[in-house]
Amino acid sequence: MSPNANSEAQGEGDAVVHPRHELSEVLHQPVRFSIAAALSKTETMDFKDLRTTIQVSDSVLSKQLSLLEKAGFVEIKKAFVGKFPRTSVKLTEQGLEAWEHHLATLRLIAGG
Repeated sequence: MSPNANSEAQGEGDAVVHPRHELSEVLHQPVRFSIAAALSKTETMDFKDLRTTIQVSDSVLSKQLSLLEKAGFVEIKKAFVGKFPRTSVKLTEQGLEAWEHHLATLRLIAGG
């Protein structure tokens, strides 16, 4: 094995890493991407309005919101308005930062 075999196996020491490695695995999924996009335009959004905006079923939205909540990207609040349950969702600061970084990386990849 040559003295440089280890660095040769890893590639060039000064190689530029493709920006796709900076994309969020959490936000890359289309429904979660759409949720983040919708929430980034408002302070908070009602579950029903979000469901209508991104055109998914209640169960799909619930599942994806749970994943975003586990990642720390959204905050979900449940309350009652009179006798009716109301669920509202908002991006957390971490979620907004992740969204902005993800979007900037996509623009970088697209050359814009």
